[in-house]
Amino acid sequence: MEFLKSISFKHLDVLKEVGNIGAGHSATALSKLLNKKIDMSVPNVKVVSFNELTEWLGGPEVFIASVFLRIEGDIPGSLFFVLSIEQAERFVKQLIDDANFSLRQSTYDEIGLSAFQELGNIVTGSYLSSLSDLTDLHLYPSVPALSFDMFGAVISHGLIELSQVSDYAIIIDTVIKEEDQQEVDTVKGHFFLLPDPTSFKKLFEALGVTDDD
Repeated sequence: MEFLKSISFKHLDVLKEVGNIGAGHSATALSKLLNKKIDMSVPNVKVVSFNELTEWLGGPEVFIASVFLRIEGDIPGSLFFVLSIEQAERFVKQLIDDANFSLRQSTYDEIGLSAFQELGNIVTGSYLSSLSDLTDLHLYPSVPALSFDMFGAVISHGLIELSQVSDYAIIIDTVIKEEDQQEVDTVKGHFFLLPDPTSFKKLFEALGVTDDD
């Protein structure tokens, strides 16, 4: 049986722990960047098929903002950080203090794009650093790339090669909010972690969890 098909709650708990450690590091960096107290958490981790991945976000034609990077080293794979356009705009408006900022236009404000790029750098970098620290594995991320497009077009970039040999991806939900902020004002994003097929077993073994647990 393919390793991911036998993934257990214990595997997911370990990934959630990694995510929460990374979220803590991200929150510290974002708090300094925004000069306000920021909390981040990982409420849920799940494994879905590639087909479910597209439908889970609302279909391939949903317009999103994303940061993509390729992971090389001991456990190669792909990593996406995805926000809906509404959520991305909300974060950037808070960061640059511009209520009129919009990602739904043909030309984008460079300051706003830089702000979203910085968010992507912080959250993906913190997650990978936590993963590397906990596993003692060497991970080398590529330079993050921004995309504002339909989800089907964005995600296919990371699935073309993987779809030939694997059928699953890991979704790590992420919630970003200011201290004491109302739930309606929180920013909710998602990591899509797509390790190459040979990386899954190596990852969990390095975290101290095997498929026999």
